[in-house]
Amino acid sequence: MARNKHPEETVNRILDTAQRLFLEKGYEQTSIQDILAQLGGLSKGAIYHHFKSKEDILVAVTDRITADSNQSLAGILARRDLNGAEKLKTIFKDSIQRPVQETLFSVAPNFSKNPKLLFSLCHDTVDHVAPDYILPILKEGIADGSIQTDYPAELAELIILVANVWMNPMIFDNDPDQAYRKFMVFGQMLRGFGLDILDEEILSRLQALSEIYQARKARQ
Repeated sequence: MARNKHPEETVNRILDTAQRLFLEKGYEQTSIQDILAQLGGLSKGAIYHHFKSKEDILVAVTDRITADSNQSLAGILARRDLNGAEKLKTIFKDSIQRPVQETLFSVAPNFSKNPKLLFSLCHDTVDHVAPDYILPILKEGIADGSIQTDYPAELAELIILVANVWMNPMIFDNDPDQAYRKFMVFGQMLRGFGLDILDEEILSRLQALSEIYQARKARQ
């Protein structure tokens, strides 16, 4: 068998095609065969050489979509004109307002049918997002007096798990009203730590994303 001399090009073709089909048909309604049919002669073995499953393809598509977002988060983390609490609010606002969120909510799978993806999300949240982005900000906030907690590592995990999992309409199928109530509870929790960082702009965006997800489900 001839060696693929351009594996990166093949991977990009697979991801480009999968992303387009996920957007057009939805994740659950797109099969590996659907992706293969759009790849002009690429074999199923070639797909499975790079990806073990359709879930792995979705993870790769999501990672590619969010790469720019991660760079933006790193930029906020490095700013010197904001204290810790201000950085945390800026990260929340920047993350939820980015147009890429609309794409993510449009291709979103039903997490109740994809436990592997849900586990991957929770694992990444605790092992990567919390320690790499939230914890440094909390430590900075403790040092400058804008955040009060004796347990910054645990608080970092709690904040991002609530934001990424409990408040995620893609996981709990929240409608805009449910999203509002969870938002209010989350705000009360954060204020208990001296973090008054959620505002109406963030709430409106969260409800809009819930509507995008509900509309996507209704089309399927």
